[in-house]
Amino acid sequence: MYRPNLASYTIAASVLLSWLLPVNAQFNPREYPKKIAKCQASKRTPDNTEAIEIGLRYVEINPGAAKTILMVHGWPSLWSTWSNQIQEFKDDYHLIIPDLRGFGESEHPGDPRPSGNMGDMADDLGCILEHAGVNSTICLGHDWGSQVCFEAARMRPDVFTAVIGAVVPYIPSAGPFVPVKHMVSALPALAYQVYFDSELDTATAELDKDIRRTVRATLRTVDSPPPKTFLLSNESFLDAWGHVEEIPSVPFFSIEEEDYFVEQYGIQGFRNTLQFYITENRYASWELVQNQGNFIVPVPALAIYPLNDPVADWTVVAHLLGTAKFVPNLTSETLEGAHWVHMENPVKFNAVVRAWLRKLDESKCADANLKQESRTVDEL
Repeated sequence: MYRPNLASYTIAASVLLSWLLPVNAQFNPREYPKKIAKCQASKRTPDNTEAIEIGLRYVEINPGAAKTILMVHGWPSLWSTWSNQIQEFKDDYHLIIPDLRGFGESEHPGDPRPSGNMGDMADDLGCILEHAGVNSTICLGHDWGSQVCFEAARMRPDVFTAVIGAVVPYIPSAGPFVPVKHMVSALPALAYQVYFDSELDTATAELDKDIRRTVRATLRTVDSPPPKTFLLSNESFLDAWGHVEEIPSVPFFSIEEEDYFVEQYGIQGFRNTLQFYITENRYASWELVQNQGNFIVPVPALAIYPLNDPVADWTVVAHLLGTAKFVPNLTSETLEGAHWVHMENPVKFNAVVRAWLRKLDESKCADANLKQESRTVDEL
């Protein structure tokens, strides 16, 4: 009778673990060196605007590939939250993964109130691409990063030639400006955004007091959810967790990834990252679009909405916003998962993205063939 030796068991166990472990089980963010792009930025005060230079950090992988994907995180995220997508696409695409201004080691002009609108961040992305020697890219964004990608493509469709937006739909600026405080009655889980905006100093102190607790409170999943009252207060971000002495670790992070996250947020704290929630920045973003008079995102786009996000039902929000009207080449998909769907459900997320990218390539090839046929007919 055949009796497998210890080595055989070890090999079999290794193969089985490779199937069962998460996609990013071997991901260590400290192994990826960062480059620095020196970018022009505006340091604004109530009385003055000063042109300064800030250093924006980004990770670059496989620069020899023919096509580029720029991965743009949201809040509270870092470049490393794209770990599953990095490992999925690193062999096929040139990947550029930045920390946005004010996050991790990426510098910020100063006050987050007037110096972090969508135009600013779209310009930051353009600067990073220029530093990396890239003329065109697919922009993959999550959360606020999705809106940054959409705005970049609206402003420069020649550079940002396609958009993949995870979770947050495109928020058009065609109508009147609406402060977030007026949206809470319809979307109660936006109350925390009112807190960040109206009590910036208090909110910053609360978030910075225990960075690991803040990170663990925020990055949850369907199977390990936050308390039902989380995000519903306009006076505190973490009060809903008050009864929990130690919040469980982030479900989709390894120990190394969580430690790295805490370390990186310890560099600057959370203050500058709250730029997304500030009324002055939101108004400036809206005003920029109004002044340009261009409300359409003309490039092909994929929206991936999670079905279990405690913040909002994003398919409903997209319908109410009329997103599809302003993104005419939009494909929408839904996936099981909460707010961090690209980390919670990475295999299906990556499969949806890869399938859409394949169709995008096929469409471009068909268009090229059609143009060639047209030229041939004209010559005849």
